[in-house]
Amino acid sequence: MNEGFWVALLAFPFLQRALLAGWLASIGCGAIGSFVVVKRIGFLAGGIAHAVLGGMGIALYLDLDPMAGALVAAVFSALLVGWVTLAWREYEDTLISAIWAVGMAVGVLFIALTPGYDKDLMSYLFGNVLLVGQRDLLLMAGLDVLLVAVVALWYRQFVAVAFDERFAAQRGLHVKLVYLSLLVLVAITVVLLIQVVGLILVIALLTLPSAIAAHYTRRLGGMILLAMLVGMALASIGLLVSFQRDWPGGATIIIVTGIVYLLSTLWHAWRQHR
Repeated sequence: MNEGFWVALLAFPFLQRALLAGWLASIGCGAIGSFVVVKRIGFLAGGIAHAVLGGMGIALYLDLDPMAGALVAAVFSALLVGWVTLAWREYEDTLISAIWAVGMAVGVLFIALTPGYDKDLMSYLFGNVLLVGQRDLLLMAGLDVLLVAVVALWYRQFVAVAFDERFAAQRGLHVKLVYLSLLVLVAITVVLLIQVVGLILVIALLTLPSAIAAHYTRRLGGMILLAMLVGMALASIGLLVSFQRDWPGGATIIIVTGIVYLLSTLWHAWRQHR
């Protein structure tokens, strides 16, 4: 059955684009997801991801590109979530939950108000990697270049803030600026992932490959590179399984990733116990 997949991969451009989209998404996930895991801001990333639907709904209502709306909403919600976290840390969970819920509700409202409901919007919620087009790949590649370039330029600053904010502040680092910049990069990564796994499943792909990589290396740089490779491998396997079983591509990639994460966690725990 594997042979059928490779024959189809060579024959069908849409399958080639799907595989390339999974690889491009893995690059962004590895670069940013590692900081999300180390910093333990998965819940914040979830708030950013789900608020994006509001921007997409408004963009559709105004007859604009929903991905442009997603990018604007993602950056706005990242700055809002970051401001909330810095200003009202004691109410952080409640306020981020509110941002999460209101963003989704705004999206649903404007989708309902949009004449001629766009059925393809469901792919933004749950992902449809097989519908990725050439334009989407160019957008993903551009976002990857931006993410990797910023991480490379600000690597030491991000590492300092991820591991010890107080020490970084004592050394004269503008911690708030770096923290908000990191959240903006998380927002861009969310937009990068929408086409592959959808808004609902973004957090899994953003964090799990990096969490798997963390089991096998203690260096953050090594973790980033390994997370990219793990993400690419799991995206390929998930796409292969989805092709064989005729399952939804994004959901299958997440299931495969989740299973590998569970097995890796058990293996890591067993090694630690020994």
